[in-house]
This record gives sequence, C-alpha cells and structure tokens, in this order.
Amino acid sequence: MQETKKHHKDKSCRVDSISYRSFRARLHGIVDSIISECDDKKCNAHIDYEQLPSRAAVIGILHRFREVLFPGYFNAGKLDPVNLRYQVGQTVAELFDALSEQTARSIRHECFKFDLECTECTNRGYEAALSLLEAVPELQRMLSMDIMAVAEGDPAAKSYDEIIFSYPGVFAVTVYRIAHKLYALGVPLLPRMMSEYVHGETGIDIHPGAVIGERFVIDHGTGVVIGETSEIGRNVRIYQGVTIGALSVPKGRIEEMKGRKRHPTIEEDVIIYSGATILGGDTVIGARSVIGGNVWITESLPPDTQVLIESPRLIYRKKS
Repeated sequence: MQETKKHHKDKSCRVDSISYRSFRARLHGIVDSIISECDDKKCNAHIDYEQLPSRAAVIGILHRFREVLFPGYFNAGKLDPVNLRYQVGQTVAELFDALSEQTARSIRHECFKFDLECTECTNRGYEAALSLLEAVPELQRMLSMDIMAVAEGDPAAKSYDEIIFSYPGVFAVTVYRIAHKLYALGVPLLPRMMSEYVHGETGIDIHPGAVIGERFVIDHGTGVVIGETSEIGRNVRIYQGVTIGALSVPKGRIEEMKGRKRHPTIEEDVIIYSGATILGGDTVIGARSVIGGNVWITESLPPDTQVLIESPRLIYRKKS
C-alpha cells in the first residue's frame, strides 16, 4: 500500500513538473510580444544605457534628509553627544553621493531627451547636492518656525515631539522645503518625484515651484492642493481640503500658459478654512484676511477681509 502511494506521488510530481515547464515555455512568446509592441511611440518606455532617476533612491534621500534636519528624531540608531559628529558626517556624506548621482541622472536624461547642449551634468549634480546640504541650517530655521506656528495654533498639540513625529502637514511642508530648494536650483524631475511621494503619503499636494513663507501651517491637511506659481506669505494657516489653484486652461493654450503666473497670491497672516477654493494667477488675498469654509474665490480681496458663506437653512423632521 505504501509503495502504491509513493509511486502515485512520484508520478504526480513528474506530471506537475512537465506541466510547469510547458506553461513557462510560453513566456518566450509573451516577452517577444511585449518588446515588439512597446517603443517610445506606442507606450511609455525608457530602454537606454543612461538610467532614469530611481524613485526608491529619491524616497531614501528624503528619509535620510529628515535625519539631518531633525537630529535624533528619525535616526535608526542611537544619537548622543559622543557620536553626533560621526553620525551626522556619515549621513551627510551618503546624502551627497545619493543626491549628486540622482541629480546627474535627471539632468542627463533631460539633456538627451530634448537634445540639449552638454552642461556637465556630473559636476552640476555635485554642485546641486552641495547647495542643498549647505542650505540645511536655513531649512532647519524655517521648519522650526513652521513647527512653532503649529504649536501656537493647535491646542491638541502636546509637544514639539508629537508635531514632528505625527503631523502630516509638517511632513508635507518639510518635503516641500527640500524639493523647492532643488526646484530653485533648476534640477529636473527630482523635485516633483519628492512632492508626489509625500502627496501619496499624506494627501497634501504642494508643487515644489510654489513660494511659501515661514510659519506656514497646514492643519489636518488631507486634500490640500497648492499650485506651481502660488505665492504664500508669512504666517499663513490653511485647513484640510483647501485648493490654491489655477483656472481651467483653454484647449490648445497649454504651451502659452507655461511659465506664467496661474495661481493665487496669499499675503501674510491669512487663515483659509476647510474646503475653500481660491483660483487664478491675478487673484490676491490681502493680508490678515479670513476665508471661511467652502468659499469659492476667483477675484482679489483687500486686506482685513472676511469672506463667509451665508448659513444654510436647516430642516429638522421627526423620524417616521
């Protein structure tokens, strides 16, 4: 009986093995079909000896950068006064290598794609990496002001530690300030890769081209959109679902609108409550104004203006 079972098992295994080989052999044809049907005209493909920037590497850069911006908060290992210089030095050196490589890749790709003149992409990668790292003290100062503003306006915040670790708005603004610096340096691809990563993580979409002053607070944050040419002054607070965006561009005028100011200017000390939508490159919200929830604005407002929607009439009925 045991021999019969063993024979049946061996036979079954051989059948499975033969079946697997026959199915797997069909992959050759599938691969040939994929390759033959996919080129730059038929699908989005990048098959070249020059590599694109790595999304995984860019995400890794952001996480390592937070270790430098907030020493002791996001480090995997112990950080104390004895090993501080070594640990920060090691992280900065690794960031320099990773940043310069990914920056050079992005510049080189753009150069080949648009047939541009050589601009020494490797050296530009080194320069951009050094410029971003040299900006760390200023980034730390601005983020410290942002966090202070969060604490001053949120009774639920128990400590700066809680804000740094837990507030999605702070994470989004941190990544924005890194990406904006690279954007200002003229680095292609990487700033948008950074902003879209944090968009996916937090639901907060800040284009790296936006210009945002210090003490900027995004409270709660999900659904916030801030467009490329937005200008936001000092000490502005916005809530979830706020859009600082552009009016719809007529078909055929996309190229014409590139480089133009398409998004609003928000002056200092403005509060914008949840669900508000402010659109248009000529729209200016004057200083110290308060924009109520769910308001739609496409025209400029003078300073010290309060905009509210009239309260709707509620109907109360007894359940039948």
